[in-house]
Amino acid sequence: MKPDIIALIPARAGSKRVPGKNVRVLGGHPLIAYTICAALDSGIFSRVIVSTDSEDVAQLCRGYGAEIPFLRPAEFSGDTSPDIEWLHYTLGRLKEEGRLPEAFSLLRPTSPFRLPATIQRAWAQFQSIEADSLRAVELCRQHPGKMWVMEGALMKPLMNDGGKNPPWHSTPYQALPVVYAQNASLEIAWSKVVLEGGTIAGKRVIPFITHETEGFDINKQDDWMLAEVLLERGMATLPAVRTI
Repeated sequence: MKPDIIALIPARAGSKRVPGKNVRVLGGHPLIAYTICAALDSGIFSRVIVSTDSEDVAQLCRGYGAEIPFLRPAEFSGDTSPDIEWLHYTLGRLKEEGRLPEAFSLLRPTSPFRLPATIQRAWAQFQSIEADSLRAVELCRQHPGKMWVMEGALMKPLMNDGGKNPPWHSTPYQALPVVYAQNASLEIAWSKVVLEGGTIAGKRVIPFITHETEGFDINKQDDWMLAEVLLERGMATLPAVRTI
């Protein structure tokens, strides 16, 4: 018997870099609609829940088929509020109601090109390996071996290369070790990792490698403009959207 899994989509009302981005229209629909519909069409979730502090956002999301069983408290909805706070609150509430799932997938609405097949692939991979969580990653565009941190009037390499000669910052990119960076496309974890361990990732994390635009994330106005260009040129695909 397959474990029960739900989708959790964060959508707080405040956004400084791209105001109102979760409900801003892209390709004819609010941005968040693509994540809701991709989750529903993946067919793996028993529930698709949006976590928001806004009744207006909640009403919009219900129109695309999502559940909003309760609003997120303001203390978990600030600019610097970590995901673990609202996740712990949400799963705790579901447990109190006797509806705690065995697992959940965190799907951020800022990744509109994540398709139902992407989610299905990640869920299949998560079930095939014993681990605490799965997290989407992609090849690093800027290698951390070339990065520096400031120390007063000087600077030093961000990463310790163990005394390599030449050091990483003077090594051709092709000769550097392969490094992956996490993206916002998706995460999957067992609910107990959050409720009992107080963390999202746990200790054993499966890498889920996204392809092409699956991991594209809208965080800045430039990202929004690029998303529109990708759509105009047929270089990215949005999930099918329907209302109820």
